Amino acid sequence: MTRLTNSLSRRERPRPALTYPEVGATRTPAHLPEGYHHLRHTMAVGHGRAAFEAAGAAVTTWRMHRATGAGVLADAGRAEPGVTLEVSAGIGPLRLGVPCSVIWTAYEEHRTGFAYGTLTGHPECGEESFMVDLDPDGTVRFTVTAFSRPAAWYTRLGGPLIPVLQRAYARHLGRALRRLVGE
Repeated sequence: MTRLTNSLSRRERPRPALTYPEVGATRTPAHLPEGYHHLRHTMAVGHGRAAFEAAGAAVTTWRMHRATGAGVLADAGRAEPGVTLEVSAGIGPLRLGVPCSVIWTAYEEHRTGFAYGTLTGHPECGEESFMVDLDPDGTVRFTVTAFSRPAAWYTRLGGPLIPVLQRAYARHLGRALRRLVGE
């Protein structure tokens, strides 16, 4: 089920601005922009076409994120360019929601996924992609690629801890996706 962030349609709502100029840079992960922390995490999550289809669906319908305990409010049920979403983590008043917009998608025979970019109000500045690939040998791989830098005082204060937390969350996403594929 898709939940709207408010009652206005996407066309009527004021569009928050992306917070970085290198929009789409995760599409070519070998050439991420300088001046950012780079993250690339890959893990096998299954084997075969059925596992690839299940993983791709879980990634592009926000199911993978939700399986980690994150909240997702999106104005569409599936990743498409221009879809805005808020991903949140934490409990009660300590819950932090971060606004993002889907930048690009890939719905291909051997590759499925999307990237979102940070919007005004996000504590980081940058882009993150979530891709599922079906290798020629049938291995299904999940890859998170990101570039980011602090955009809020508390992420600047977090310094070197923030990239460690980002890497831990990427691993957590991969484990959640592996569980979903195995169901």
